[in-house]
Amino acid sequence: MNVKIDGKPLQFPGSHPVSLDREGLQLLRQRYYYATWKADGTRYMMLLTREGCYLIDRNFRFRRVQMRFPCSRSHEPKVHEYTLLDGEMVVDNFVDGQGRPCQARRYLVYDMVAVNGVSVADRPFSERWSIIDREVMRPRNDEKKVTNHWYRYEMEPFGVRIKAFCILSALEKKVFKELIPKLSHESDGIILQGWDDPYVYQRNQGLFKWKFQDTIDFLFEVGRDGRYMLFVYENGRKKLMNRHTVEFRGDGWDHPGCYSGKLLECFWDKEYKVWVPMRVRVDKSRPNGMGTFRGVMKSINDDITKEVLLDEIKEIVRLPMYVERIDRDTHRKV
Repeated sequence: MNVKIDGKPLQFPGSHPVSLDREGLQLLRQRYYYATWKADGTRYMMLLTREGCYLIDRNFRFRRVQMRFPCSRSHEPKVHEYTLLDGEMVVDNFVDGQGRPCQARRYLVYDMVAVNGVSVADRPFSERWSIIDREVMRPRNDEKKVTNHWYRYEMEPFGVRIKAFCILSALEKKVFKELIPKLSHESDGIILQGWDDPYVYQRNQGLFKWKFQDTIDFLFEVGRDGRYMLFVYENGRKKLMNRHTVEFRGDGWDHPGCYSGKLLECFWDKEYKVWVPMRVRVDKSRPNGMGTFRGVMKSINDDITKEVLLDEIKEIVRLPMYVERIDRDTHRKV
């Protein structure tokens, strides 16, 4: 179902990271950050109620799914009532016991807004993450271990897991070298999360994404004269990006006209100064906004490569604030 007020659709409230640029690197020096991988999946918020569980997509559409989220035994209500989670749906690829390739959907929970009708948006991220673990995931996982329980978790449409975060000093070894190569789903970069930060709705200037390739989601159209046009979103309407060209490459892109009117995720070819489509975004209804476009272009121009990022992080974690807190957090299980 779609939710509207006064006939106008509501905007997706989820927090959106911004592309990491040189200014963002300075913010990392001023505030305490953790890191995690960036899953290349489909964004959903998840609302848990007694009547059912609802996935909320970027278009603010609600879809009911059969899921069970019990509260801890001493807690009332017995199942979650108006708990709002934030996360990403991914497709895990694995091999079953007989050596056959299989796929399974999994929802990765990485933040929350409310628990049982009580807002936690103003609490630091470290507290919100702990609440997810303690109040949402542990009761669910404990109940799943009960062999004679009446509810059949294995019949649910997808799995659920809390996402792990690492201290910033472990970025290279833990995230880049160990975690990302072993993932059973796609990752297109990393997320840098302020450990003490509140939940910020929609565009979050303190939440950073660094991608292996910077991309923009454009609306692609073919003009009557055959011209290829790229649009972003500005002030509630589409805006033509003059002097920006697109080049279709490789198999599957032989007939560009077929993609007119679709959203294309494109990366920037620095050598040829063109946008190159990577995939069709079927999970979104409109292109990136002008603010996002400017942020991505600034990130591209700042040219923060993986090597530059890791060199900067090595300096950042030597700052007194980081030295003290990393030492304190070393034995924290996250």
